Amino acid sequence: MFGKRAKKTGSSAKADTSKQGKLQKFRTKLANFSLDPDTVFKKERPPPAPRSIYFNEPLPEQAFNAKGHPQYPYVFASNQVLTAKYTIYNFVFKNLLEQFRRVANLFFLLIVILQFFPQFTTINPGVSMLPLLAVLAITMAKDGYEDIKRHQSDRHINRLKVKTLTGGGWQNPNVMEPNSRSASALFASIKDKFFGGKKNQSSKLRKQMAEKAEAAAEEGHAHQPATSPLSPPADAPGGGGTTEVQGSLPVPGEANLPVRTSHQLARRTTTRHSQFESEYEQLDDGRIRHAGRILSPEEEHAFFSKKSPRWKPKTWENLAVGDFVYLTNNDPIPADIIICATSEEEDSCFIETKNLDGETNLKARHAVPELTSLRTPEDCARASLRIDAEPQDTNMYRLNASVILNDRFDKNGNPLQCPVTLNQILLRGCNVRNTKWLIGVVIMTGWDTKIIANSGVTPSKRSMIEKQMNPMVYFNLAVLACVSVACAIADSILERYYFDRTAYWEYGAIYSDDNPRINGLVAFANSLITFQNIVPISLYISFEFVRLAQAYFIYDDYDIWYEKTNRRTTAKSWNLSDDLGQIEYIFSDKTGTLTQNVMIFRECAVAGVIYHGDATSPQVGASDITTTDVPTAKDSDKDDDGGSTHNGSGGSAIKGSESYHAHSSKVQVKPLNPDIPPFHDQKLSDALKDADSEHAKQLGNFFRCLALCHTVLVETLEDGSIEYQAQSPDEQALVQAAADAGFIFLGKERQTLKILTPNSSEPEVYELLVVNEFSSARKRMSVIVRRESDGQVLMLAKGADSIMFERARAGQDEIKQETDAALEEFANKGLRTLCLGGKELSPEYYEDWRHRYHEASISIQDREDKMEAVASELEKDFDLYGATAIEDKLQDGVPETIADLKRAGINVWVATGDKLETAIAIGYSTMLLTEDMNLVVVRGGEYGQPNSAYEQLRKAVVRFFGGPAVLKEMDHQPPGEESESRRSSFMSRRPSYHSRRRSSVSQASLVGEDNGQRSGGFALVIDGTALGHTFSEDFSKDLLLRISTQCKAVICCRVSPLQKALIVRLIKDGLGVMTLAIGDGANDVSMIQAAHVGVGIAGEEGLQAVNSSDYAIAQFRFLKRLVLVHGHWSYYRNSVMITNFFYKQFIQVGTLFWFQIYCAWSTTQAIDYVYILLWNAVWTVLAVIFLGIFDRNINDKVLMQVPELYHQPRKRAYFGPKPFLIYFVDGIYQSVVLFFFFAYSYNTTTARNDGYDINLYEWSTGMAIASVLVANLFVGINARAWTWFIFVGVWAGTVVMFCFAPIYAAFTSTYSYGNNHFLYPSIQFWVLGFLTCCLALLPRILVKCFRQSYYPTDVDILRYVDKKDNDHDFTRDPAIPHAHADGAVYADAAGRPSMKHHTFSPLVRAATSTSRFDAAEGSAPGGVPMHDLRQTASRASSTHYDMLTGEQRPNRGYTFSANEPSGGLHKKSVKDRLVPDVFKRSMRKRDQRKRLTMIHQEEDGEEHKAAAQNIGASQN
Repeated sequence: MFGKRAKKTGSSAKADTSKQGKLQKFRTKLANFSLDPDTVFKKERPPPAPRSIYFNEPLPEQAFNAKGHPQYPYVFASNQVLTAKYTIYNFVFKNLLEQFRRVANLFFLLIVILQFFPQFTTINPGVSMLPLLAVLAITMAKDGYEDIKRHQSDRHINRLKVKTLTGGGWQNPNVMEPNSRSASALFASIKDKFFGGKKNQSSKLRKQMAEKAEAAAEEGHAHQPATSPLSPPADAPGGGGTTEVQGSLPVPGEANLPVRTSHQLARRTTTRHSQFESEYEQLDDGRIRHAGRILSPEEEHAFFSKKSPRWKPKTWENLAVGDFVYLTNNDPIPADIIICATSEEEDSCFIETKNLDGETNLKARHAVPELTSLRTPEDCARASLRIDAEPQDTNMYRLNASVILNDRFDKNGNPLQCPVTLNQILLRGCNVRNTKWLIGVVIMTGWDTKIIANSGVTPSKRSMIEKQMNPMVYFNLAVLACVSVACAIADSILERYYFDRTAYWEYGAIYSDDNPRINGLVAFANSLITFQNIVPISLYISFEFVRLAQAYFIYDDYDIWYEKTNRRTTAKSWNLSDDLGQIEYIFSDKTGTLTQNVMIFRECAVAGVIYHGDATSPQVGASDITTTDVPTAKDSDKDDDGGSTHNGSGGSAIKGSESYHAHSSKVQVKPLNPDIPPFHDQKLSDALKDADSEHAKQLGNFFRCLALCHTVLVETLEDGSIEYQAQSPDEQALVQAAADAGFIFLGKERQTLKILTPNSSEPEVYELLVVNEFSSARKRMSVIVRRESDGQVLMLAKGADSIMFERARAGQDEIKQETDAALEEFANKGLRTLCLGGKELSPEYYEDWRHRYHEASISIQDREDKMEAVASELEKDFDLYGATAIEDKLQDGVPETIADLKRAGINVWVATGDKLETAIAIGYSTMLLTEDMNLVVVRGGEYGQPNSAYEQLRKAVVRFFGGPAVLKEMDHQPPGEESESRRSSFMSRRPSYHSRRRSSVSQASLVGEDNGQRSGGFALVIDGTALGHTFSEDFSKDLLLRISTQCKAVICCRVSPLQKALIVRLIKDGLGVMTLAIGDGANDVSMIQAAHVGVGIAGEEGLQAVNSSDYAIAQFRFLKRLVLVHGHWSYYRNSVMITNFFYKQFIQVGTLFWFQIYCAWSTTQAIDYVYILLWNAVWTVLAVIFLGIFDRNINDKVLMQVPELYHQPRKRAYFGPKPFLIYFVDGIYQSVVLFFFFAYSYNTTTARNDGYDINLYEWSTGMAIASVLVANLFVGINARAWTWFIFVGVWAGTVVMFCFAPIYAAFTSTYSYGNNHFLYPSIQFWVLGFLTCCLALLPRILVKCFRQSYYPTDVDILRYVDKKDNDHDFTRDPAIPHAHADGAVYADAAGRPSMKHHTFSPLVRAATSTSRFDAAEGSAPGGVPMHDLRQTASRASSTHYDMLTGEQRPNRGYTFSANEPSGGLHKKSVKDRLVPDVFKRSMRKRDQRKRLTMIHQEEDGEEHKAAAQNIGASQN
């Protein structure tokens, strides 16, 4: 009995648990319920899971459910990628849901529903639906057109072709999701899911494999274990030696290419015969005829399956996981692909990854060594293997997998398993470069690929004005509710009071359908219909039309049209034009957005002599090819059998160039940029001519180091010239500069390097022995070469100045000082610097070192550390040759654009995938960073580690940004550090949502004790690793947000595409400010979509960014006009248009409401319904539309020359509750004037001569006509630019009204019949019309005149100046901040524009306040006082604070030393390491004298200031 009871108890407990679980699930679903279209129609992706990909192997049983349908994770994402928001299936529903997010549309829908009830019907219900349907249809058409353009862009990408394996019985057993909008894909999916298509295929394949295994066993061809696995290539991960040749290898798809001779590969034979049989005939249309009969599709498929395997084009969207693909040079990569084999030596290939990380330098990738036998379609069709891959994620720098070979076995008899890393994978978005062909296999497609996973879904964006309109609509609805309730209460009371008092309007009230007790509810509903125009339905359609016109103006602006590519600026989203006028933060990519990624060799310093290059090179414009004279080689005829015309790896470039020498004595090197002349310095040329001088030998060592210490590839072009291809644009520029100087690198053939020198008749030949590549810890690279002429072994190195100076041999004090002076000069010019050095090695030392290096390279444990330690032994005690200076070529106008955007009060952030030192260098060259700024560098790891990101942020706050007190204000505290006296957090006091509060942090504590040395404020530089941990830690995120708002510039480096989006969301959600993101590559898509406004640059990196953007421009400099002019105008126009639209509704609704006082609150309409119906459609709509399209508050020239004017729209001064309420009061006042003057002057005292009373629609028609005149003239008064369009818009509605009213009144069936006889001849009509017009408009005119006369804004003042002097140049106006007498912006000592702020103008105070609220003078965005920037004369004032290492040192512009920290902490500064002791004492004394001088100057300045104040006081 107890057992049964216990069983029942357990069953009831389980039932209760089940109910609680279901209830919890329901609550969770209810809590997560959202009407956001992006959420409702979002396709839920399955969670990431490991995947297995099968080749010539059936899918396992667990891949199918009980019904035989494929199931996750054996179903992979389709490779079709859509950036469009809608599909043909969800367009109507998703768009309607999007439109009904507008409260007004819901209100109009309620009004239409009420019209279907007879008690509330005023007109035919079908007619009442027309305005709402028109608004919905027009908006839907606009959204559909925008999305069609996105679909067209998507279709262009999805229908690109790639060659895939087909024929020979090859079938891909892996299952894919169906494509959208594809009938064939849908049918194939139904076949696979519901008719067991893939399961039948797997069963058939399993049966075939069993039969083949039996046949092989009978013939004795069973698999044997692999005795010796293939060694990886020498430069592949793990290293290894190449093997000897065994047989020739055919190149796939290329019958006439040379035979491969560098692989030892196991070949398998096949007994399959695959050729056309003679009785089959292929027709011209591709069909097959056999024995006079055309084959059916099934028979044709069976016939082609017997054909030999081949490469057949397939669209990208139909590409499947497990497909073999064949790519050629310059092909884009359609999916994430594992490399099987390539055309290059050691099966390497080169790719360009600028769509992923923004870098245009080439990167090497290697094939999986065990798959290099898959070089032909036949080999791929016979492959029997499986690939296991880790779950898909967004980490761009990690993708691990393994290949299991079913026909090869390890020593234990298990299938051979081979590791696969990211170095052997090609990611979608990259391009193949300098590789003739490669074969790969697809492992990730579509949304599973790295680039798409980092992109996100195209969001539905709404403008800020549109969001701000909702509270105004709520206000109007509240007013409507109050009016309706008042009418309902008054009507109910009056009906009950007069029910038994025989009131004439109570006739018939005794019937059941006219109950006085409930007629109040009927009056309430009738009031909603009578006063419905308080929420104008035509506002939205007018708004859409205005924004369409604004989008056309942007498209038609030739000032932002790029003539070189004939590309206009286009608005891909029409509804965000006003958001361009409210931008507070701009997030920019670097490569392709700010820079051209073109490195230019500008200057160099060799043995203390600086070569600046000639100002005018003789080669400018002469030719696109750099030509270097070389003595004719005597033995050049011996090499007439020269090599290839297209050499990807540089292997045959020597032969090509020597063959060229047989016919010419000149080598032609194609320059990096035809528009930029080669580097030439006459002083350098003269020094090289004296070959026997000591300086010429030093120059030879310097340029030989440039020509040999690199990993550059050489490509021989069809015209015989050579072109350099490099993994780094810096290396390419350095090698190109060496060629310009006459030291031409001819290429690499295996391990042989050849260079031509100016004073040699034969190329110098070097054997490449070792390459120690650059790494973030080493900050240098070196090569060891053996000179063929004398067998001398040389070590050549280049790297950061701090590292090279530290490792140079002693006794070079003079050259170190001279080189350091040159480095300082280069850094002040914003150039990227590098130091070179080298030394000779004895054969005995090298052999001993090589042996130890080899032992380190083959060790299993700590291989990298051991190799670094051995290499470090070699890279020291060398001769310092000199330094180079390279300029990273910016796009035209980038520094000026960023400077003007900062003048406009916009915060500019740079988020890039580049390394730290590159980002800092670009910051200086773009003027985002200035010479007097101090860099706070944050790099770190997870919380709890010694140098965590939080710890570094905490140190920065304690040291520079307020001290420990600020830490207690943070809302989130790290574990174990909860503060008892924690104040309200900075997040809770952000300026976007709360009133202004002055921070308790003092100005002195903000900048630290020694703020005099750091007058320019702070700039934060943070890397992707620190950001990743910061985003996952709320307490770190609070600190980052606090610090970033106190810095004048922020640079985020080494960030992934997803992190770029997280950075935007951090500021957008944390501060509630308007954001704009701009980029040009696929790696910028997520950032563009996350920002309020996304701008894509149509550059060289494809159209991914443009397809996902809201605006597409051709150059970064166009952003200035797009934001400062079109954004300002659009925001102003839309603001005044909307407020004027609401105003004119208040006039009409007001006159209707005042009449209720005289009609017993019965909701009777005082005006003929035709005039009410056409109020928004005809009488007043044209004026507000033309105001929104053509009005402008100031000329575009002034907006471009004075960016500070942007502060008004940035602070959202034109639109908001305050202007709305002012227009509301104005509309109510004017309705009072119009109604009561007509009611008491025309209606009370009759206007007729016969003494009869007047009709209601007589005087109300006069009131309606006067209302139209007042409303249109009021709009005209608010217009700031009276053009012919504004004139027509103001008077057109009024004229039409004057013409329509008499015609309408002539019809006897109308309520207005008789007005032609009584209204228009009366003097009261004309006098009252003009009188009410003047009285209604008088307050607005007086207030406007008073404000502009006594309290003008910056716009009013400059508008007046521009009107009086249309040619006035504001850039030379001394009253304008940042202006100079000569028209140039203020420059620092280095000659670059200064960010110096001035305080003598209200424009400056507005521009320096980054909050859209009135911040305290001199305060920073977060309310914390900040210092004005002051120009400085030396780079020494720019201090670099590395929060990870604790190092504080002068910033040198660009060097490799700004990268990752080295193994040890160096406490000495750069000067301490490189300056001899003998000079240090004198330098200290000089610094002390300099500091004393500065102190005396400050004291003198204070004395003068005090004296001036005393004089002023005495005068007063």
